[in-house]
Amino acid sequence: MKDNDVDFGLRTFLKELGGIAGGTALLATVPWLQSCTPARLKETAGEVVRIGMIGTGSRGQFHLHNLKAIPAARVTVLCDTYEPNLRAAAEIVGSGVKTCSDWRKVLDDPDVDAVIIATPLHLHAEMTIAALQAGKHVFCEKAMALTEEDCLAAYRAYSSGDRVLFYGMQRLFDPKYLEAIRLIHEGKIGDIVGMRCHWFRNADWRREVPSPELERHINWRLYREYSGGLMTELGSHQLEVCNWALGLMPVQVTGMGDIVYWRDGREVYDSVNVTYRYSNGCKICYESLIANKYNGMEEQILGSKGTLDLAKGVYWLEEDNEISGMRQLLGQVRDGVFSAVPAAGPSWRPELRSRYVPHAVMKGNYGVAAGESMTGESGDGSDVLLEAFCQACITGEKAADIVEEAYCSTLLCLLGNRAMETGRVLDFPAEYVIPYMKF
Repeated sequence: MKDNDVDFGLRTFLKELGGIAGGTALLATVPWLQSCTPARLKETAGEVVRIGMIGTGSRGQFHLHNLKAIPAARVTVLCDTYEPNLRAAAEIVGSGVKTCSDWRKVLDDPDVDAVIIATPLHLHAEMTIAALQAGKHVFCEKAMALTEEDCLAAYRAYSSGDRVLFYGMQRLFDPKYLEAIRLIHEGKIGDIVGMRCHWFRNADWRREVPSPELERHINWRLYREYSGGLMTELGSHQLEVCNWALGLMPVQVTGMGDIVYWRDGREVYDSVNVTYRYSNGCKICYESLIANKYNGMEEQILGSKGTLDLAKGVYWLEEDNEISGMRQLLGQVRDGVFSAVPAAGPSWRPELRSRYVPHAVMKGNYGVAAGESMTGESGDGSDVLLEAFCQACITGEKAADIVEEAYCSTLLCLLGNRAMETGRVLDFPAEYVIPYMKF
């Protein structure tokens, strides 16, 4: 490969990150990117990782489209028990790709260096552990596992081996999140005093089933045997960034969950309200429902000097005399800063918050999602995450903190579910504490 062919997605991401305010210092504080410097990418240019994809549903196919744009990735095997998805995935990859319905055959294939697991949640831990033991590098979709015990088992399998393991925590590779966290840690919004996150949609989460016996196979998200519901599917992302912002793990959790609207035989809640409490008294107020989308998706970090919405890449200051609100707003609209902010659920409403001036965490246009897609959003960091995984597979270097962040966020989701089911205030269980955690 020629030098001028090296400038693909991950390298472009690093250049852009290095170009933002404080970017050089920021790169030094992002441990999961330490092996992804432009120099290392140039060193490994032309090398390829052979990938087996286990699970070819909507998310798996989303990853396949991203993999096609990654020079270091070559998909050699596709695996799924549902033939229509397997055929669709094979069409995306093109001629020459092998297919099978038994995922263990992927692990036995000598033409596979790494596997991507995009299956229902209840299979994540079993497949991840088996793949690591088979000597494969692993990328697994979030959440980590369906039970606390399986989370710990997967973490231990990774920690005791030498294989690379990534989880689908794409916010760790989204520039606006990285810059927002830098601003928070530098004190832009003062001391963190609270966090409010919500993710609202208006859709039943149900997919068309061609035959009744396939109901649980296709609509696995609706049943507790396979899914953690809204907490693991959506909350895992948002709780992770709250911990990231504060640098701590909560010590207690309580909440309520109900099936309010979609009374169609599903077992998981369609409405959840959960509160997480940290040792310093700070709390996360988390809410998600799927029968109203007005408020969209927000991840607000509340500070003594301001508020920052990570999802939108916008912050407001409690005392802001730099420029008049109208002039600032008009200037940002002119420059296109908020051109990508969706109409559903904007994080700022001048008529309600007229004295606050919105500031963008980064200059220019950047990806902002409404959170309505069940598959993935363009520019949400998923493509860069996959490319970083391929790079790690080539070098064999484990990326710091990614597994630990996935473990922490998944544990909080599962504890949230248990608190809702029992109606109790739960303390974080000592048996699932790992050295990475700070309380």
